[in-house]
Amino acid sequence: MNGLPAPTVSVIMPAYNGAAWIGATIDSVLAQDFTDWEMVIVDDCSTDDTRTLLATLTDPRMRVLHAGVNGGPVVARNIGFAAARGRYIAGLDQDDLCKPGRFAAQVAWLDAHPGTMLVATAAELLENGQVTPWPADRPLTPAMIDWLILTQNPLVWSTVMFRAEAARLLDPFERPQVRYAEDFDLYHRLSRFGQIARLDEAHLLYRCHPGGASKKFADTMAASAARVLAERYQSVFGDESQGNAELVVRYFMQRDPAPDLDTLGRLSRILAALHADHVARTPLTPQERIEVDGEHARLWWLVARPALRQGAVTMRQAMAVLPEGVNLPGNDPDRLISPLIGRVRAIGRGLGVAL
Repeated sequence: MNGLPAPTVSVIMPAYNGAAWIGATIDSVLAQDFTDWEMVIVDDCSTDDTRTLLATLTDPRMRVLHAGVNGGPVVARNIGFAAARGRYIAGLDQDDLCKPGRFAAQVAWLDAHPGTMLVATAAELLENGQVTPWPADRPLTPAMIDWLILTQNPLVWSTVMFRAEAARLLDPFERPQVRYAEDFDLYHRLSRFGQIARLDEAHLLYRCHPGGASKKFADTMAASAARVLAERYQSVFGDESQGNAELVVRYFMQRDPAPDLDTLGRLSRILAALHADHVARTPLTPQERIEVDGEHARLWWLVARPALRQGAVTMRQAMAVLPEGVNLPGNDPDRLISPLIGRVRAIGRGLGVAL
């Protein structure tokens, strides 16, 4: 244990052929304002200069472990988590960059909110040396996150920090059978123990490059995300859970346009059932209920708008499958067209798109 007392934060990071980026990532941890941390780096049998670079590290807070075989990031993180000694665990991938105040802000939040199991932060994109805002980002409350994870992954893995004591209740820590959606799976599993929160200030630069896992393994990621959602949906949809989860991943997460009215209708029914179940089982303040209902409408429009623009459905047809819980005045299509146009334009502005 390198003779040091247990730190407040353990950063766990898998490393594989990341020589081009990992030095800057490590430097971003060294630059943290909060200094009571350790970093557990697991080299997953790299074949480039990653191992050589890691051998040069001299800070005693850093430990480098070497996997016996190349098992992928889930196995590497499980090795790192098993070795971590901190009260809080910070996730970080080898190509992302922490801003200096990240650890201090998240430790302060978790210390002040004992019912929060995990706190993430907002992030910015780093591509070709340019930093840009995360597309259509907006404030996220715990109540909103609890609703959003039913249809999408609203958090960036390299921004999360969570309680080690809660994560140690999971067996295993990350599940290899949901590879490339293991973070999404972890959020669902940790949410059983308490709230998930997010700081709306960006404390991370998320690096975009062709070698990123999200670009290379999209099909595997989609299948794994569907498995996670199917398990979560079981109490709502029963035998239809897997099929409904696959539709949600394809049209809500991957944003494919609904090709016809039948598909849009099914997506509307899925969304309505999830919304009804969520508000029935979740204690919400009046303001939180307004926010969740508004996000329900926004998600419906997210799938309805591309179908309308491509001519797959008409406005009248779309309104005919408007899910229960999306509040619009009246029930006659001719009276609804004008109010609906105004409402969806407002929702579209919230999405950052022109209508």
